[in-house]
Amino acid sequence: MILQKDIVVDTRGRGTTDVTRQVQAIVSESGVSVGTCQVFVQHTSASLMLCENADPDVRRDLEAFMARLVPDGDSLFRHQSEGPDDMPAHVRSVLTHSSLSLPVSQGACVLGTWQGLYLWEHRTSGHRRHLLVTVHGEV
Repeated sequence: MILQKDIVVDTRGRGTTDVTRQVQAIVSESGVSVGTCQVFVQHTSASLMLCENADPDVRRDLEAFMARLVPDGDSLFRHQSEGPDDMPAHVRSVLTHSSLSLPVSQGACVLGTWQGLYLWEHRTSGHRRHLLVTVHGEV
């Protein structure tokens, strides 16, 4: 069995959005009991991460680290056609993940106790992001 669906996420700008429930709902809808769920972000300035879901400071600290690693407006970058956060957003997405594969067992993604799936927006303004979720396995 294979099911493929799109999730649309409106972000509020740089930061993370929890998409765990939306992905789990698609896995449940698929009827797959054992298999794999792949999530792919269809953009070059946003990414995906599997991260702690209990303390939001973890995600804030990751954002602070990334801001230090890849600062907006760095004179190193020539590509700035959409503003000073444009190229840093591309670098951030290359350094992180554009897709994640998660195991499916008993009709749900297998996640650790403190794990959640997040869309990480790397632009400073909000955007409409599309995630493609593909579930395949045994019903």
